[in-house]
Amino acid sequence: MSDTEESTAPGRPCPHCGETMVHRHCEYVCPQHGVVFDCADTFY
Repeated sequence: MSDTEESTAPGRPCPHCGETMVHRHCEYVCPQHGVVFDCADTFY
């Protein structure tokens, strides 16, 4: 594993707190805020 891979967060950051969100099914879930995004939301 390279240095870049080790320092990269495993998921998308929460826009509210910066915590790494977990991708489950069709949702991004923040451990602090619950579901933040789902499939119907626009990603860019």
